[in-house]
Amino acid sequence: MLIPLPLSRRLTAEALGSFFLFATVIGSGIMAERLAGGNVAIALLANTMATGAMLFVLIAMLGPLSGAHFNPAVTLVMAARREFAARDILPYLLAQLAGGIAGAWAAHLMFDLPILQASLKVRTGLGQWTGEFVATFGLILTILGTLKHRPAAVPASVALYISAAYWFTSSTSFANPAITIVRSMSNSFAGIAPHDVPMYILAQLLGAAAAAFVGAQLFDEGLNATTDP
Repeated sequence: MLIPLPLSRRLTAEALGSFFLFATVIGSGIMAERLAGGNVAIALLANTMATGAMLFVLIAMLGPLSGAHFNPAVTLVMAARREFAARDILPYLLAQLAGGIAGAWAAHLMFDLPILQASLKVRTGLGQWTGEFVATFGLILTILGTLKHRPAAVPASVALYISAAYWFTSSTSFANPAITIVRSMSNSFAGIAPHDVPMYILAQLLGAAAAAFVGAQLFDEGLNATTDP
């Protein structure tokens, strides 16, 4: 039986993973916008590729330490499934947010931008909220299904799903309450206006809850076992 690592090591892994993931999302967005010459599609493609690549690396490297959540929606779903200790929820969420904020500040510093910012980019409306619901639903379902049937493929599955969801969802797939908060602190390509954050997070949490329910029906053996005649 595997012995859980000390909480301090798991929190360090979560904070470091969130740092590099959020720095990648924001930093690659800044770089892409500067180099794309006004072509938003090219900028989004560059942002997508960097994010997907970093996700694969971080989950493969840190997954064995902390589970590589980097996302409060993932942490809450795992706790609801009793696969994660409820007492560790708040420390994980704080580590994700603190690491992510540091990542955003590092991106600003690297690109010679003011460290403290507030985004002016409006992201609102039913279409955007639906995009976040769908993006988060698909992400959680991808994690649950791949953990069940092909755990070694989780890094690739999550990275590929997010890469695809950047393009098939209207919201470009934030799918993460912590990164939504942090992106409101960056007036850059990846930003979101602070007043639009609450509805994004609500849509994400609803999507995660729906995926947890559907995932239990699909993947939990006790709920879908059949008896041979």
